[in-house]
Amino acid sequence: MARLFQHRRRDWHGHMGTRGQPEESRAAILQAATREFAEHGIAGARTDAIAREARVNKALIYYYFKDKETLYAAVLDNAFSGLKSTVFEVLDSDFPPREKMLAYVGAYFDFIASNQLYPRLMQREMMRAREGESDHFEKMVKTYIQPIFMRVNQVLQEGIARGDFRPVKPEHFVPSIVAMIVFYFSSAPMIQRIVGFNPLSPHRVAERRAAVLDFVSAALFESQKQPKQGARL
Repeated sequence: MARLFQHRRRDWHGHMGTRGQPEESRAAILQAATREFAEHGIAGARTDAIAREARVNKALIYYYFKDKETLYAAVLDNAFSGLKSTVFEVLDSDFPPREKMLAYVGAYFDFIASNQLYPRLMQREMMRAREGESDHFEKMVKTYIQPIFMRVNQVLQEGIARGDFRPVKPEHFVPSIVAMIVFYFSSAPMIQRIVGFNPLSPHRVAERRAAVLDFVSAALFESQKQPKQGARL
């Protein structure tokens, strides 16, 4: 009996999640699955590897998620819902257009910088959608991507109407912002070979963030009117 108890103790310590810890178990599975799907895609991902990474029994994955496709959908929802809630905190604020736009870009950048697997995950899903293999793409667009785009479009239109922004086309400008952020992280290995240093070090990421904000400001903001000579500042 004592041996059995010791064996069970080792098993409990060796596995992070149980049915008695639903939130912790589900979070661990989603985190491990995000890495597996980002690195191997849904076709190459293995639930055995996800279970090992999450430190749970493989059966527990199917307890929370019906199959691998359901788990993949949950990973996408987790990623895109996190992005939407992050940027909407800024987009729903009362900031004037200039401040709101820079705050949006900064929040988007910080989210991706803190979740560097997401660019690869998102790119894989875009490729699946392009090949007609995705059952989740329409939901992702309608639930997450399109609402973000429409809200940023409102900020742009308000800023243009006020004379704060140049008259840019949102269908070009918004994807350009996303590309400046996402491409940097998804292409980090290539960038490192080109420039000779780690582009993902905290110092370089901070530099990139400042560069993106500076680029958006230069591309979007109308020049401030200069006061006449002799005018009081």
